[in-house]
Amino acid sequence: MVKKAVVITIFCIGLFMHAQNKQLLYDFTEVPQALMINPGMETDFSWYAGIPLLSGISVQAGSSGITVNDIFANDGLDINDKVRDRLIYGMATRDEVSSTDQVEIFSGGFRGKDPSVFYSFGLYNEVDAIVYWFKDYAILGYEGNADRLNERFDLSDLVTRGEMLNVFHFGINKRMNKDLTLGARGKIYSSILDFNTVDNDGYFVTTEGENNVYASTLDADLELRTSGVNALERASDDDNVAATLIKRGLFGGNLGLGVDLGFTYYLNGQTVVTGSLLDLGFIYHANDVENYTLEGNATIEGVEVILPDALDDPDQDFWQDLVDEVEEFIPFENDTKAYVTFRPTKLYGSIRYNFGEPMQGSAVCDCDYQNANSASSAVKYRNSIGGQLYMINRPRGPQSALTAFYQRRFGNFMALKATYTVDKFTFTNLGLGATFQAGAFNFYLMADNLLAYRNIADSHYSSFQIGLNIISWGEK
Repeated sequence: MVKKAVVITIFCIGLFMHAQNKQLLYDFTEVPQALMINPGMETDFSWYAGIPLLSGISVQAGSSGITVNDIFANDGLDINDKVRDRLIYGMATRDEVSSTDQVEIFSGGFRGKDPSVFYSFGLYNEVDAIVYWFKDYAILGYEGNADRLNERFDLSDLVTRGEMLNVFHFGINKRMNKDLTLGARGKIYSSILDFNTVDNDGYFVTTEGENNVYASTLDADLELRTSGVNALERASDDDNVAATLIKRGLFGGNLGLGVDLGFTYYLNGQTVVTGSLLDLGFIYHANDVENYTLEGNATIEGVEVILPDALDDPDQDFWQDLVDEVEEFIPFENDTKAYVTFRPTKLYGSIRYNFGEPMQGSAVCDCDYQNANSASSAVKYRNSIGGQLYMINRPRGPQSALTAFYQRRFGNFMALKATYTVDKFTFTNLGLGATFQAGAFNFYLMADNLLAYRNIADSHYSSFQIGLNIISWGEK
């Protein structure tokens, strides 16, 4: 069970990395993909179309506890000492490696007959995974238990989950009045792969024995739930992985439903509050499910050879007797029971103050959906400054980040956004995002934690986002 969990974890995290927090993209209204993290964002597009597979690509790698440089730097220290001091004992159970990748397969949006309503739709692939440091398991594996009598090793340290899925979505964005814009997006999840082991409990302890030198006690309540893993294993054996991924991603796997909600509200002509709640949803896993459990309590003193009784049966297999005894008290079982997982729900909020020289927006249409209600709300300013809050629900509790930002517009050709973010990965995260408009073509590029690019190996976190769209604002 442990071997399979490790293999799946390494597969997902090693291949797909992306930051959950898209603070550079959030409320960057010049970029259509910002609708994906606030369906209630202000929009002035007539329509847009993402270039398939190129409209939204983002990549990240992050670790809150240790960096590659901490282990492999040429600093004159013995690598075994660094592994022991910095990895095995240096990391805490709340330290993590977490990742999310999103690649837009296609996306688009258009304004309805009611010009105050904007519709968006699309399909994207997402991979989300998180592994918390299993400290007691690592210490037990590294040091062994011979010199740790009466020390309990906590089995609840094993917490990890991950998933690969396609998400079909359709959103509605409506300007309610001069001050308020609301949005909602419905989602259908088509799960390709899922694994999770999060509610483990129990301990392992070694004490002095009565019949042998040592006695080992295992009190275990462990469970690993998986779906789609066997299908991919079979596909790998048949060299048919791509077709299996496509099939399971197009409603051939496990299905679920979700919703995104968002709003934009003007406190006055220059002060704006926004918020969104993303991936409030679930997936029901009933297809290609295999679960593994280890539950029970037993104290074993190893192989017991009692003479002269043992000589009565010279063919007795003492090691097999030990294995049978352990399995009798702590049965290892697997089943195919269906289960439900909830998506990692995310919360965004911001306050923004616009200032400087007012400027005409990109729209060249009549824009009645803006101007009929409020001239002040339709005005764009060259400068914006503010703060953002981000939270995500994770197995060991919510994680949060705070961001301060400054945004500058250069006519309708270019806009820049600079951010400073504090989270559990780093306190020195400076980011920069830019979007460029050349005719109907929109190109954006964003990167986080720029100071880390001086030495990527010593970074706890790095990411970038890139995309290409076609945007129309209609005609007068």
